Amino acid sequence: MKKALVTGSSRGIGRAIAVRLAKDGYYVYVHCAENIEKANETVRIINEIGGKAEAVTANLCDTDQTRKLAEKVGETDILILNASLQYRTPWIEITEDACREQLNCNFVSSMLLIQAMVPYMKKNKWGRIITIGSVQESKPHPDMLVYSASKAAQTNMVHSLSLQLAKDGITVNNVAPGVIYTDRNIEALSDAEYAKKVTDSIPVGFYGKPEDCEGIVSLLCSEEGRYITGQSIYVDGGKSVQ
Repeated sequence: MKKALVTGSSRGIGRAIAVRLAKDGYYVYVHCAENIEKANETVRIINEIGGKAEAVTANLCDTDQTRKLAEKVGETDILILNASLQYRTPWIEITEDACREQLNCNFVSSMLLIQAMVPYMKKNKWGRIITIGSVQESKPHPDMLVYSASKAAQTNMVHSLSLQLAKDGITVNNVAPGVIYTDRNIEALSDAEYAKKVTDSIPVGFYGKPEDCEGIVSLLCSEEGRYITGQSIYVDGGKSVQ
């Protein structure tokens, strides 16, 4: 049974992806920063559908914890880099600490986990690496400068590594969601005026759900997706096109 690590999979998009990969027959490591109860909830959902999973914790803002996470999960065939940190702050007010935390979680930890997982994938001549980006790569929010920049950097890493790892049977892709109704967005979207403005900016006319992101990830992890690499695929209702 192939193994998959899905970072940030205690809720939202990460949980939907973890559950889908379990349905697809993978053993899933469900990761959270510290809320182990939420991670265990994801594990219970997976167990109820006949899948296999276990919860692991690590604060990806701390690179030492990131390395320990890699040691904990060990040899892994699929790496889904979903965890991210997002602060809403006018650019002129961004602190060095806030910048460092977001970069560590959103970019540096991704690189470290890839470095740790790739040797095993190379040995097997098979691997799947998928970063979960954001529509902000092409439509940056004015109050999320570091977040959008870190997601763009992550995708640039995808483009570079896809060329370097292709000969080893490892595909590397980015999936970039748009406005997805998750815990992160509930407060902002509870403002009716703001919610209408956001909805009006989405060509299909509605928010996405976490489950809208799982199908493309499932495809990219499968044998049917073996010829897709180096791509950034938007799941955003057309928002990135405008």
